[in-house]
Amino acid sequence: MTVTASAKPAKPLYSNVSPAVPSPCISTCRLDEHKVCLGCFRHVEDIREWRSADDQRRRVICEQAQLRQRLP
Repeated sequence: MTVTASAKPAKPLYSNVSPAVPSPCISTCRLDEHKVCLGCFRHVEDIREWRSADDQRRRVICEQAQLRQRLP
């Protein structure tokens, strides 16, 4: 008998579009030296995560982007 490692459950794949949390993307996609988009102020890792993030995580990403936007 062979023992196999149990597979991780598949991560849910959410739509890129959410009626509850709209994307902050304004189609001005250019990264600064800190890998933050100059259009929406999301970090590149947040942009990558967006598609698989649930609405709660998307709200956090948007809040962090708004804070970045306010920084001088």
